[in-house]
Amino acid sequence: MAHLIRHNLTNKLTNAAHTVSHKSQAKVSGVFARLGFQAATDEEGLGFAECDDLDYDYRQGMQMDVLQGEEEEGHMEGEVELEGDSHYQRDGTGPRPPSLKTEGSLDEDKPKITSWEAGWNVTNAIQGMFVLGLPYAILHGGYLGLFLIIFAAVVCCYTGKILIACLYEDNEDGIKVRVRDSYVDIANACCAPRFPALGGHVVNVAQIIELVMTCILYVVVSGNLMYNSFPGFPVSQKAWSVVATVALLPCAFLKNLKAVSKFSFLCTVAHFVINILVIAYCLSRAREWAWEKVKFYIDVKKFPISIGIIVFSYTSQIFLPSLEGNMQKPSEFHCMMDWTHISACVLKGLFALVAYLTWADATKEVITDNLPSTIRAVVNIFLVAKALLSYPLPFFAAVEVLEKSFFQDGGRAFFPDCYGPGGQLKSWGLGLRIALVVFTLLMAVFVPHFALLMGLTGSLTGAGLCFLLPSLFHLKLQWRNLLWHHVFFDVAIFVIGGICAISGFIHSIEGLIEAYRYNIHD
Repeated sequence: MAHLIRHNLTNKLTNAAHTVSHKSQAKVSGVFARLGFQAATDEEGLGFAECDDLDYDYRQGMQMDVLQGEEEEGHMEGEVELEGDSHYQRDGTGPRPPSLKTEGSLDEDKPKITSWEAGWNVTNAIQGMFVLGLPYAILHGGYLGLFLIIFAAVVCCYTGKILIACLYEDNEDGIKVRVRDSYVDIANACCAPRFPALGGHVVNVAQIIELVMTCILYVVVSGNLMYNSFPGFPVSQKAWSVVATVALLPCAFLKNLKAVSKFSFLCTVAHFVINILVIAYCLSRAREWAWEKVKFYIDVKKFPISIGIIVFSYTSQIFLPSLEGNMQKPSEFHCMMDWTHISACVLKGLFALVAYLTWADATKEVITDNLPSTIRAVVNIFLVAKALLSYPLPFFAAVEVLEKSFFQDGGRAFFPDCYGPGGQLKSWGLGLRIALVVFTLLMAVFVPHFALLMGLTGSLTGAGLCFLLPSLFHLKLQWRNLLWHHVFFDVAIFVIGGICAISGFIHSIEGLIEAYRYNIHD
Protein backbone atom coordinates (compact mmCIF):
# COMPACT_ATOMS: atom_id res chain seq x y z
CA MET A 1 0.00 0.00 0.00
CA ALA A 2 2.85 2.37 0.81
CA HIS A 3 4.33 1.62 -2.57
CA LEU A 4 1.02 2.53 -4.28
CA ILE A 5 0.79 5.82 -2.38
CA ARG A 6 4.40 6.68 -3.26
CA HIS A 7 3.73 5.85 -6.89
CA ASN A 8 0.61 8.10 -6.99
CA LEU A 9 2.51 11.01 -5.44
CA THR A 10 5.31 10.61 -7.96
CA ASN A 11 2.87 10.68 -10.87
CA LYS A 12 1.14 13.81 -9.54
CA LEU A 13 4.43 15.65 -9.07
CA THR A 14 5.53 14.63 -12.55
CA ASN A 15 2.28 15.86 -14.13
CA ALA A 16 2.51 19.15 -12.24
CA ALA A 17 6.08 19.67 -13.47
CA HIS A 18 5.00 18.94 -17.03
CA THR A 19 2.13 21.43 -16.72
CA VAL A 20 4.44 24.21 -15.51
CA SER A 21 6.95 23.40 -18.25
CA HIS A 22 4.28 23.48 -20.96
CA LYS A 23 2.89 26.82 -19.74
CA SER A 24 6.32 28.48 -19.64
CA GLN A 25 7.17 27.08 -23.07
CA ALA A 26 3.89 28.35 -24.49
CA LYS A 27 4.69 31.89 -23.28
CA VAL A 28 8.17 31.86 -24.79
CA SER A 29 7.15 30.44 -28.17
CA GLY A 30 3.85 32.24 -28.63
CA VAL A 31 5.10 34.60 -31.29
CA PHE A 32 6.77 31.85 -33.31
CA ALA A 33 3.72 29.63 -32.96
CA ARG A 34 1.64 32.31 -34.71
CA LEU A 35 4.18 32.27 -37.52
CA GLY A 36 3.69 28.53 -37.90
CA PHE A 37 6.98 27.25 -36.45
CA GLN A 38 5.20 25.01 -33.95
CA ALA A 39 2.40 23.76 -36.18
CA ALA A 40 4.22 20.63 -37.32
CA THR A 41 4.64 19.27 -33.78
CA ASP A 42 1.57 20.49 -31.89
CA GLU A 43 -0.55 17.47 -32.86
CA GLU A 44 2.22 15.07 -31.92
CA GLY A 45 2.71 16.79 -28.56
CA LEU A 46 -1.05 16.66 -27.91
CA GLY A 47 -1.07 12.96 -28.75
CA PHE A 48 1.80 12.26 -26.38
CA ALA A 49 0.07 14.25 -23.61
CA GLU A 50 -3.16 12.29 -24.09
CA CYS A 51 -1.21 9.04 -23.89
CA ASP A 52 0.36 10.20 -20.62
CA ASP A 53 -3.06 11.06 -19.13
CA LEU A 54 -4.55 7.73 -20.15
CA ASP A 55 -1.54 5.92 -18.78
CA TYR A 56 -1.86 7.81 -15.46
CA ASP A 57 -5.59 6.97 -15.13
CA TYR A 58 -4.90 3.36 -15.94
CA ARG A 59 -2.21 3.06 -13.30
CA GLN A 60 -4.47 4.72 -10.70
CA GLY A 61 -6.87 1.80 -10.87
CA MET A 62 -4.27 -0.95 -10.80
CA GLN A 63 -3.56 -3.15 -7.80
CA MET A 64 -0.20 -3.11 -6.09
CA ASP A 65 0.89 -6.53 -7.33
CA VAL A 66 0.11 -5.55 -10.94
CA LEU A 67 2.14 -2.35 -10.51
CA GLN A 68 5.08 -4.32 -9.18
CA GLY A 69 4.88 -6.67 -12.15
CA GLU A 70 4.88 -3.73 -14.54
CA GLU A 71 7.87 -2.20 -12.76
CA GLU A 72 9.82 -5.43 -13.07
CA GLU A 73 8.94 -5.66 -16.76
CA GLY A 74 9.86 -2.00 -17.28
CA HIS A 75 13.16 -2.63 -15.50
CA MET A 76 13.95 -5.46 -17.93
CA GLU A 77 13.00 -3.30 -20.93
CA GLY A 78 15.21 -0.53 -19.63
CA GLU A 79 18.16 -2.90 -19.54
CA VAL A 80 17.50 -3.95 -23.13
CA GLU A 81 17.39 -0.35 -24.31
CA LEU A 82 20.81 0.29 -22.82
CA GLU A 83 22.35 -1.88 -25.51
CA GLY A 84 23.57 -0.09 -28.63
CA ASP A 85 22.85 3.47 -29.50
CA SER A 86 19.71 4.81 -27.85
CA HIS A 87 19.93 8.14 -29.67
CA TYR A 88 19.62 6.80 -33.22
CA GLN A 89 17.80 3.51 -33.61
CA ARG A 90 18.83 2.87 -37.21
CA ASP A 91 22.44 1.93 -36.60
CA GLY A 92 21.75 -1.79 -36.34
CA THR A 93 22.98 -2.10 -32.74
CA GLY A 94 19.75 -1.63 -30.86
CA PRO A 95 16.07 -2.57 -31.10
CA ARG A 96 13.96 -0.68 -33.59
CA PRO A 97 11.18 1.44 -32.08
CA PRO A 98 7.72 0.15 -32.91
CA SER A 99 6.71 3.51 -34.40
CA LEU A 100 9.15 3.27 -37.29
CA LYS A 101 7.80 2.75 -40.77
CA THR A 102 7.13 -0.86 -41.64
CA GLU A 103 9.26 -0.70 -44.77
CA GLY A 104 12.25 0.27 -42.65
CA SER A 105 13.05 -3.39 -42.18
CA LEU A 106 13.61 -3.66 -45.91
CA ASP A 107 16.15 -0.84 -45.73
CA GLU A 108 18.12 -2.73 -43.12
CA ASP A 109 18.57 -5.65 -45.55
CA LYS A 110 20.42 -3.34 -47.95
CA PRO A 111 24.20 -3.08 -47.50
CA LYS A 112 25.13 -0.16 -45.26
CA ILE A 113 28.19 2.05 -45.53
CA THR A 114 30.65 3.01 -42.83
CA SER A 115 31.27 6.55 -41.68
CA TRP A 116 34.57 6.54 -43.60
CA GLU A 117 32.80 5.56 -46.82
CA ALA A 118 30.17 8.24 -46.22
CA GLY A 119 32.92 10.76 -45.57
CA TRP A 120 34.58 9.77 -48.84
CA ASN A 121 31.33 10.50 -50.70
CA VAL A 122 31.02 13.91 -49.06
CA THR A 123 34.67 14.62 -49.85
CA ASN A 124 34.03 13.78 -53.51
CA ALA A 125 31.23 16.35 -53.56
CA ILE A 126 33.00 19.24 -51.82
CA GLN A 127 36.55 18.60 -53.11
CA GLY A 128 35.64 18.28 -56.77
CA MET A 129 36.81 20.15 -59.85
CA PHE A 130 35.17 23.38 -58.80
CA VAL A 131 38.02 24.18 -56.41
CA LEU A 132 39.79 25.32 -59.59
CA GLY A 133 37.78 28.54 -59.38
CA LEU A 134 38.68 29.38 -55.78
CA PRO A 135 41.89 31.35 -56.55
CA TYR A 136 39.74 33.56 -58.75
CA ALA A 137 37.60 34.24 -55.66
CA ILE A 138 40.71 35.33 -53.74
CA LEU A 139 41.55 37.68 -56.62
CA HIS A 140 38.39 39.70 -55.94
CA GLY A 141 38.13 39.16 -52.17
CA GLY A 142 41.65 39.08 -50.71
CA TYR A 143 41.80 37.98 -47.09
CA LEU A 144 38.03 38.28 -46.87
CA GLY A 145 37.81 35.58 -49.53
CA LEU A 146 39.94 33.31 -47.33
CA PHE A 147 37.70 34.05 -44.38
CA LEU A 148 34.68 33.23 -46.54
CA ILE A 149 36.15 29.82 -47.40
CA ILE A 150 36.36 29.07 -43.67
CA PHE A 151 32.97 30.61 -42.91
CA ALA A 152 31.24 28.67 -45.71
CA ALA A 153 32.76 25.40 -44.42
CA VAL A 154 31.46 26.05 -40.90
CA VAL A 155 27.99 27.08 -42.07
CA CYS A 156 27.59 24.23 -44.59
CA CYS A 157 28.71 21.72 -41.96
CA TYR A 158 26.16 23.12 -39.49
CA THR A 159 23.29 23.25 -42.00
CA GLY A 160 24.05 19.68 -43.07
CA LYS A 161 23.65 18.56 -39.47
CA ILE A 162 20.40 20.46 -38.86
CA LEU A 163 19.00 19.17 -42.14
CA ILE A 164 19.51 15.61 -40.90
CA ALA A 165 17.98 16.59 -37.54
CA CYS A 166 14.79 17.47 -39.44
CA LEU A 167 14.48 13.83 -40.51
CA TYR A 168 13.88 12.78 -36.90
CA GLU A 169 11.17 13.29 -34.29
CA ASP A 170 11.04 12.21 -30.65
CA ASN A 171 8.58 9.43 -29.89
CA GLU A 172 6.75 8.81 -26.59
CA ASP A 173 9.90 7.43 -24.95
CA GLY A 174 12.09 10.36 -26.01
CA ILE A 175 13.90 8.25 -28.61
CA LYS A 176 14.71 9.89 -31.92
CA VAL A 177 12.87 8.11 -34.72
CA ARG A 178 13.51 8.69 -38.43
CA VAL A 179 10.14 9.70 -39.84
CA ARG A 180 11.34 11.28 -43.11
CA ASP A 181 13.65 10.00 -45.81
CA SER A 182 14.63 12.88 -48.10
CA TYR A 183 15.02 16.62 -48.55
CA VAL A 184 11.64 16.62 -50.32
CA ASP A 185 9.94 14.93 -47.34
CA ILE A 186 11.31 17.62 -45.03
CA ALA A 187 10.05 20.38 -47.33
CA ASN A 188 6.59 18.80 -47.60
CA ALA A 189 6.38 18.44 -43.82
CA CYS A 190 7.12 22.14 -43.40
CA CYS A 191 4.40 23.17 -45.85
CA ALA A 192 1.76 20.79 -44.47
CA PRO A 193 -1.17 20.91 -43.97
CA ARG A 194 -2.03 23.91 -46.17
CA PHE A 195 0.31 23.13 -49.08
CA PRO A 196 1.52 19.56 -48.51
CA ALA A 197 3.32 19.26 -51.87
CA LEU A 198 4.57 22.83 -52.39
CA GLY A 199 7.83 22.40 -50.49
CA GLY A 200 8.70 19.26 -52.42
CA HIS A 201 8.15 21.02 -55.74
CA VAL A 202 10.40 23.91 -54.69
CA VAL A 203 13.19 21.57 -53.61
CA ASN A 204 12.86 19.48 -56.77
CA VAL A 205 13.13 22.57 -58.97
CA ALA A 206 16.20 23.75 -57.05
CA GLN A 207 17.78 20.29 -57.29
CA ILE A 208 17.15 20.05 -61.04
CA ILE A 209 18.61 23.51 -61.63
CA GLU A 210 21.72 22.75 -59.61
CA LEU A 211 22.27 19.32 -61.17
CA VAL A 212 21.77 20.56 -64.73
CA MET A 213 23.99 23.58 -64.10
CA THR A 214 26.66 21.22 -62.74
CA CYS A 215 26.49 19.26 -66.02
CA ILE A 216 26.79 22.51 -67.98
CA LEU A 217 29.84 23.53 -65.94
CA TYR A 218 31.52 20.19 -66.71
CA VAL A 219 31.05 20.82 -70.44
CA VAL A 220 32.26 24.43 -70.11
CA VAL A 221 35.38 23.46 -68.17
CA SER A 222 36.13 20.63 -70.62
CA GLY A 223 36.04 23.00 -73.59
CA ASN A 224 38.03 25.62 -71.68
CA LEU A 225 40.76 23.19 -70.64
CA MET A 226 41.16 21.64 -74.09
CA TYR A 227 41.30 25.04 -75.78
CA ASN A 228 44.02 26.29 -73.44
CA SER A 229 45.94 23.01 -73.62
CA PHE A 230 46.31 23.17 -77.40
CA PRO A 231 46.24 26.87 -78.32
CA GLY A 232 47.95 26.13 -81.66
CA PHE A 233 45.05 24.02 -82.89
CA PRO A 234 42.54 25.82 -85.14
CA VAL A 235 39.71 24.71 -82.83
CA SER A 236 37.68 27.13 -80.71
CA GLN A 237 36.50 26.56 -77.15
CA LYS A 238 32.94 26.06 -78.39
CA ALA A 239 34.11 23.39 -80.85
CA TRP A 240 35.95 21.59 -78.06
CA SER A 241 32.71 21.68 -76.03
CA VAL A 242 30.91 20.00 -78.93
CA VAL A 243 33.59 17.29 -79.04
CA ALA A 244 33.21 16.74 -75.29
CA THR A 245 29.42 16.46 -75.62
CA VAL A 246 29.74 13.83 -78.36
CA ALA A 247 31.70 11.75 -75.86
CA LEU A 248 28.92 12.29 -73.31
CA LEU A 249 26.00 11.15 -75.50
CA PRO A 250 26.21 7.53 -74.21
CA CYS A 251 25.07 8.92 -70.83
CA ALA A 252 21.56 8.96 -72.28
CA PHE A 253 21.59 5.14 -72.32
CA LEU A 254 22.55 4.75 -68.65
CA LYS A 255 20.33 2.43 -66.61
CA ASN A 256 22.46 2.65 -63.46
CA LEU A 257 25.78 4.03 -62.34
CA LYS A 258 27.65 0.78 -61.78
CA ALA A 259 29.89 1.29 -64.79
CA VAL A 260 30.62 4.89 -63.87
CA SER A 261 31.20 4.19 -60.18
CA LYS A 262 34.15 1.95 -61.06
CA PHE A 263 36.06 5.02 -62.21
CA SER A 264 34.98 7.44 -59.48
CA PHE A 265 37.71 6.45 -57.03
CA LEU A 266 40.47 6.74 -59.65
CA CYS A 267 39.07 10.10 -60.78
CA THR A 268 39.14 11.47 -57.25
CA VAL A 269 42.65 10.21 -56.64
CA ALA A 270 43.77 11.77 -59.92
CA HIS A 271 42.21 15.07 -58.88
CA PHE A 272 44.07 15.07 -55.57
CA VAL A 273 47.30 14.32 -57.44
CA ILE A 274 46.62 17.24 -59.78
CA ASN A 275 45.99 19.56 -56.82
CA ILE A 276 49.26 18.43 -55.26
CA LEU A 277 51.09 19.08 -58.56
CA VAL A 278 49.66 22.60 -58.79
CA ILE A 279 50.55 23.35 -55.16
CA ALA A 280 54.05 21.90 -55.67
CA TYR A 281 54.61 24.15 -58.67
CA CYS A 282 53.37 27.15 -56.69
CA LEU A 283 55.69 26.29 -53.79
CA SER A 284 58.61 26.11 -56.21
CA ARG A 285 57.97 29.79 -56.95
CA ALA A 286 57.54 30.78 -53.29
CA ARG A 287 60.26 33.42 -53.55
CA GLU A 288 58.15 35.27 -56.13
CA TRP A 289 54.94 35.22 -54.13
CA ALA A 290 53.16 38.56 -54.17
CA TRP A 291 52.02 38.89 -50.56
CA GLU A 292 51.43 42.60 -51.07
CA LYS A 293 48.67 41.75 -53.57
CA VAL A 294 46.58 40.03 -50.90
CA LYS A 295 44.70 42.87 -49.25
CA PHE A 296 41.67 43.44 -47.10
CA TYR A 297 39.79 45.42 -49.72
CA ILE A 298 37.17 43.77 -51.92
CA ASP A 299 35.91 44.38 -55.40
CA VAL A 300 32.34 45.37 -54.54
CA LYS A 301 31.11 44.49 -58.02
CA LYS A 302 32.80 41.09 -58.42
CA PHE A 303 33.15 39.84 -54.85
CA PRO A 304 29.49 38.71 -54.61
CA ILE A 305 30.26 36.44 -57.57
CA SER A 306 33.12 34.99 -55.53
CA ILE A 307 30.67 34.27 -52.72
CA GLY A 308 28.62 32.14 -55.09
CA ILE A 309 31.75 30.32 -56.28
CA ILE A 310 32.80 29.46 -52.73
CA VAL A 311 29.30 28.38 -51.66
CA PHE A 312 28.87 26.21 -54.75
CA SER A 313 32.13 24.41 -53.99
CA TYR A 314 30.66 23.21 -50.66
CA THR A 315 27.24 22.03 -51.84
CA SER A 316 26.46 18.49 -50.66
CA GLN A 317 23.10 18.90 -48.90
CA ILE A 318 21.15 17.36 -51.77
CA PHE A 319 22.26 13.80 -51.05
CA LEU A 320 22.97 14.00 -47.30
CA PRO A 321 19.59 12.52 -46.19
CA SER A 322 20.10 9.48 -48.43
CA LEU A 323 23.71 9.16 -47.32
CA GLU A 324 22.85 9.29 -43.61
CA GLY A 325 20.05 6.79 -44.11
CA ASN A 326 22.50 4.28 -45.56
CA MET A 327 25.11 4.60 -42.81
CA GLN A 328 25.70 1.67 -40.48
CA LYS A 329 25.87 4.07 -37.52
CA PRO A 330 23.98 7.32 -38.17
CA SER A 331 25.17 8.54 -34.77
CA GLU A 332 28.60 9.04 -36.37
CA PHE A 333 27.19 11.40 -38.99
CA HIS A 334 28.12 14.57 -37.06
CA CYS A 335 31.71 13.44 -36.58
CA MET A 336 31.94 12.57 -40.28
CA MET A 337 30.68 16.02 -41.27
CA ASP A 338 33.22 17.67 -38.97
CA TRP A 339 36.35 16.01 -40.33
CA THR A 340 35.27 16.20 -43.98
CA HIS A 341 34.55 19.94 -43.82
CA ILE A 342 37.65 20.71 -41.73
CA SER A 343 39.86 18.92 -44.25
CA ALA A 344 38.03 20.61 -47.14
CA CYS A 345 38.48 24.02 -45.54
CA VAL A 346 42.23 23.49 -45.01
CA LEU A 347 42.88 22.12 -48.50
CA LYS A 348 40.73 24.73 -50.27
CA GLY A 349 42.23 27.62 -48.33
CA LEU A 350 45.77 26.39 -48.95
CA PHE A 351 45.12 25.74 -52.64
CA ALA A 352 43.44 29.10 -53.24
CA LEU A 353 46.05 31.12 -51.35
CA VAL A 354 49.22 29.62 -52.82
CA ALA A 355 47.76 29.71 -56.34
CA TYR A 356 46.82 33.37 -56.03
CA LEU A 357 50.18 34.29 -54.48
CA THR A 358 51.92 32.70 -57.46
CA TRP A 359 50.01 34.52 -60.21
CA ALA A 360 48.44 37.46 -58.31
CA ASP A 361 46.48 39.74 -60.66
CA ALA A 362 47.07 37.37 -63.60
CA THR A 363 44.96 34.66 -61.92
CA LYS A 364 42.48 33.20 -64.40
CA GLU A 365 39.02 31.76 -63.86
CA VAL A 366 40.36 28.19 -64.17
CA ILE A 367 43.68 28.22 -62.34
CA THR A 368 45.33 25.49 -64.47
CA ASP A 369 45.27 27.94 -67.40
CA ASN A 370 48.06 29.82 -65.59
CA LEU A 371 50.43 26.83 -65.66
CA PRO A 372 53.31 26.69 -68.17
CA SER A 373 52.30 25.08 -71.45
CA THR A 374 54.36 21.93 -70.85
CA ILE A 375 52.69 21.16 -67.53
CA ARG A 376 49.32 22.62 -68.46
CA ALA A 377 48.60 20.14 -71.26
CA VAL A 378 49.20 17.08 -69.08
CA VAL A 379 47.25 18.45 -66.10
CA ASN A 380 44.35 19.66 -68.24
CA ILE A 381 43.98 16.35 -70.07
CA PHE A 382 43.60 14.57 -66.72
CA LEU A 383 41.09 17.21 -65.63
CA VAL A 384 39.08 16.82 -68.81
CA ALA A 385 38.96 13.06 -68.27
CA LYS A 386 37.76 13.64 -64.71
CA ALA A 387 35.12 16.14 -65.89
CA LEU A 388 33.78 13.76 -68.53
CA LEU A 389 33.66 10.86 -66.05
CA SER A 390 32.01 13.08 -63.40
CA TYR A 391 29.28 14.29 -65.79
CA PRO A 392 27.12 11.10 -65.62
CA LEU A 393 26.60 11.44 -61.84
CA PRO A 394 24.65 14.75 -61.81
CA PHE A 395 23.10 13.90 -65.20
CA PHE A 396 21.68 10.61 -63.95
CA ALA A 397 20.45 12.27 -60.75
CA ALA A 398 18.73 15.02 -62.75
CA VAL A 399 17.12 12.43 -65.02
CA GLU A 400 15.80 10.51 -62.02
CA VAL A 401 14.26 13.64 -60.48
CA LEU A 402 12.64 14.63 -63.80
CA GLU A 403 11.29 11.15 -64.46
CA LYS A 404 9.84 10.75 -60.98
CA SER A 405 8.30 14.24 -61.04
CA PHE A 406 6.82 14.25 -64.54
CA PHE A 407 6.58 10.62 -65.70
CA GLN A 408 6.39 8.26 -62.69
CA ASP A 409 4.54 10.07 -59.91
CA GLY A 410 2.15 7.23 -59.06
CA GLY A 411 -0.55 8.20 -61.55
CA ARG A 412 -0.27 11.91 -60.73
CA ALA A 413 2.42 12.57 -63.34
CA PHE A 414 1.88 15.13 -66.07
CA PHE A 415 2.96 12.74 -68.83
CA PRO A 416 2.71 8.97 -69.45
CA ASP A 417 5.34 6.65 -68.03
CA CYS A 418 8.57 6.70 -70.05
CA TYR A 419 9.23 3.03 -69.20
CA GLY A 420 7.52 0.01 -70.73
CA PRO A 421 5.94 -2.92 -68.83
CA GLY A 422 9.25 -4.78 -68.76
CA GLY A 423 11.15 -1.79 -67.41
CA GLN A 424 12.74 -0.91 -70.74
CA LEU A 425 13.12 2.77 -71.64
CA LYS A 426 10.77 3.90 -74.39
CA SER A 427 12.21 5.53 -77.51
CA TRP A 428 10.73 8.95 -76.75
CA GLY A 429 12.11 8.72 -73.21
CA LEU A 430 15.56 8.11 -74.68
CA GLY A 431 14.98 11.10 -76.94
CA LEU A 432 14.29 13.30 -73.90
CA ARG A 433 17.55 12.17 -72.29
CA ILE A 434 19.48 13.00 -75.46
CA ALA A 435 17.72 16.38 -75.54
CA LEU A 436 18.96 17.05 -72.00
CA VAL A 437 22.55 16.30 -73.07
CA VAL A 438 22.15 18.62 -76.06
CA PHE A 439 20.68 21.32 -73.80
CA THR A 440 23.78 21.25 -71.59
CA LEU A 441 25.89 21.65 -74.75
CA LEU A 442 23.88 24.64 -75.98
CA MET A 443 24.16 26.36 -72.62
CA ALA A 444 27.92 25.69 -72.54
CA VAL A 445 28.31 27.06 -76.07
CA PHE A 446 26.28 30.24 -75.56
CA VAL A 447 27.42 30.89 -71.95
CA PRO A 448 31.09 29.78 -71.90
CA HIS A 449 31.98 31.60 -68.67
CA PHE A 450 32.98 29.13 -65.97
CA ALA A 451 33.34 31.49 -63.01
CA LEU A 452 30.20 33.50 -63.78
CA LEU A 453 28.09 30.36 -64.23
CA MET A 454 29.52 28.86 -61.07
CA GLY A 455 28.80 32.07 -59.13
CA LEU A 456 25.28 32.26 -60.57
CA THR A 457 24.49 28.66 -59.63
CA GLY A 458 25.96 29.05 -56.15
CA SER A 459 23.94 32.19 -55.53
CA LEU A 460 20.70 30.86 -57.00
CA THR A 461 20.44 27.27 -55.77
CA GLY A 462 23.57 26.71 -53.66
CA ALA A 463 22.68 29.36 -51.11
CA GLY A 464 19.06 28.22 -51.09
CA LEU A 465 19.78 24.51 -50.56
CA CYS A 466 22.74 25.02 -48.20
CA PHE A 467 21.79 28.14 -46.19
CA LEU A 468 18.18 29.29 -46.50
CA LEU A 469 16.07 26.12 -46.58
CA PRO A 470 17.92 24.07 -43.91
CA SER A 471 17.78 26.93 -41.38
CA LEU A 472 14.11 27.62 -42.15
CA PHE A 473 13.16 23.93 -41.96
CA HIS A 474 15.07 23.53 -38.69
CA LEU A 475 13.16 26.40 -37.10
CA LYS A 476 9.87 25.03 -38.38
CA LEU A 477 10.19 21.36 -37.44
CA GLN A 478 12.49 21.42 -34.40
CA TRP A 479 11.29 24.58 -32.66
CA ARG A 480 10.27 22.74 -29.49
CA ASN A 481 13.79 21.38 -28.98
CA LEU A 482 15.84 24.46 -29.89
CA LEU A 483 17.88 26.51 -27.45
CA TRP A 484 18.24 30.24 -27.86
CA HIS A 485 21.64 30.02 -29.56
CA HIS A 486 20.26 27.53 -32.11
CA VAL A 487 17.51 29.99 -32.98
CA PHE A 488 20.08 32.78 -33.25
CA PHE A 489 22.33 30.74 -35.56
CA ASP A 490 19.42 29.70 -37.79
CA VAL A 491 18.06 33.23 -38.12
CA ALA A 492 21.55 34.68 -38.73
CA ILE A 493 22.33 32.08 -41.40
CA PHE A 494 18.99 32.72 -43.11
CA VAL A 495 19.53 36.49 -43.18
CA ILE A 496 23.19 36.35 -44.27
CA GLY A 497 22.45 33.63 -46.82
CA GLY A 498 19.57 35.65 -48.26
CA ILE A 499 21.72 38.76 -48.65
CA CYS A 500 24.56 36.80 -50.27
CA ALA A 501 22.19 34.98 -52.60
CA ILE A 502 20.47 38.13 -53.83
CA SER A 503 23.67 40.15 -54.28
CA GLY A 504 25.54 37.24 -55.91
CA PHE A 505 22.69 36.53 -58.31
CA ILE A 506 22.39 40.19 -59.37
CA HIS A 507 26.12 40.66 -59.91
CA SER A 508 26.47 37.34 -61.76
CA ILE A 509 23.74 38.40 -64.17
CA GLU A 510 25.41 41.79 -64.59
CA GLY A 511 28.73 40.05 -65.25
CA LEU A 512 27.17 37.85 -67.94
CA ILE A 513 25.54 40.87 -69.58
CA GLU A 514 28.85 42.74 -69.53
CA ALA A 515 30.67 39.73 -70.98
CA TYR A 516 28.27 39.62 -73.92
CA ARG A 517 28.19 43.38 -74.39
CA TYR A 518 31.97 43.69 -74.67
CA ASN A 519 32.51 40.19 -76.16
CA ILE A 520 34.68 39.05 -73.25
CA HIS A 521 35.94 35.47 -73.48
CA ASP A 522 37.23 33.19 -70.73
